[in-house]
Amino acid sequence: MTRIKRGVTKTARHKKVLLQARGFRAAQHRSYKRAKEALTHAGRHAFRHRRERKGDFRRLWIIRIGAAVRQRGLTYGQFMHGLKEARTEINRKMLADIATQDPSSFDQLVILAKGKGSIA
Repeated sequence: MTRIKRGVTKTARHKKVLLQARGFRAAQHRSYKRAKEALTHAGRHAFRHRRERKGDFRRLWIIRIGAAVRQRGLTYGQFMHGLKEARTEINRKMLADIATQDPSSFDQLVILAKGKGSIA
C-alpha cells in the first residue's frame, strides 16, 4: 500500500481557517491553532447574539411605544391591554413604526385602546 501524504490537504484547511481569521488581533490571525480557537469562540458568540438581537429590537419597540403612549395619557400596559380588548392585532414593530411615522393614526389607536370608539 502506498503512503498518503497530507501536505496539500492540511495546507488548504489551515489556509481556509486563517482567511476566516483575518482582522483578528495578534497570534489569532497568524497561528493556525490560535485562529481556530478564536473562530470557535467567535462563532459561538455570533450564534448567541443573532438571537439576542431579536430581543434587543423588541425592547426598543416597547420603549418607543411606551414613550408615545405616555404622551397621550396611558401607560404601555394599559395601551396593550386596551388593544387586546378591542381585538386589534398589530405587532409591536408596526406599532413603533406608526408611533414615529404617523402620529395621527397612532392617536386613533390610543382612542381605540382607551375604549372610546372604533377605527372607521
